[in-house]
This record gives sequence, C-alpha cells and structure tokens, in this order.
Amino acid sequence: VQLEESGGGLVQPGGSLRLSCAASGFTFSRYDMSWYRQAPGQERELVATITSAGGTTNYADSVKGRFTISRDNAKNTVYLQMNSLKPEDTAVYYCKTARIWGTQYWGRGTQVTVSS
Repeated sequence: VQLEESGGGLVQPGGSLRLSCAASGFTFSRYDMSWYRQAPGQERELVATITSAGGTTNYADSVKGRFTISRDNAKNTVYLQMNSLKPEDTAVYYCKTARIWGTQYWGRGTQVTVSS
C-alpha cells in the first residue's frame, strides 16, 4: 500500500489550496479515506473523512464550510480542497486509509503554510 500526498505549499491567509493523495497497492474504491493534519507541537488531528463511494463526508468543526473532501475512484485519488485558509491551518497534512486487513496506512504528508 502506498499513499503519496501532493499540493501543499505557502499561501496567504484567505487563499486556497487543493491537496491530492494518490493511492496504490489496494482496491481504493472499497475503503473509506481520511485527511489528518499535525501542527508543530500538537497532536495529529482528523480533518475530514469520506466513505468508499464518496456518498458521505464528515469534517472537523474547525474546517466545516471551508474544506471539501472528495475522491475519484477511477484515478485512485482523494482530494482536499481548502478555501479561506487561516494561519491556524498551517500543518503537515496526511491522508490515511481505513483499516485494510487490520492495518491503517499513512502517507508521508505534505506541508501547508498559511502566512502573509
């Protein structure tokens, strides 16, 4: 199983970024996927989840109305569209699989920095 995040970078407050997570090594369309983030000195926190077919999504209160999780099962990719970014959104963002035969898999993360 491999997960590779991309799309991070430096953006000004109020700006937007779209993160991507390309998955391989498993049947992507069968599993729920999640985005997490970890800011310096803080615990990793759940940002958003999406069910296997994309019909249900859930968000942390801190990002509701600003972030949108989506997926393209034909491309084995999950996305996180981030709008109205704030400095407190600065973190390393990770994608994660649901348990596959008892194991959850993580990507290496992509850095998002929101600063003027």
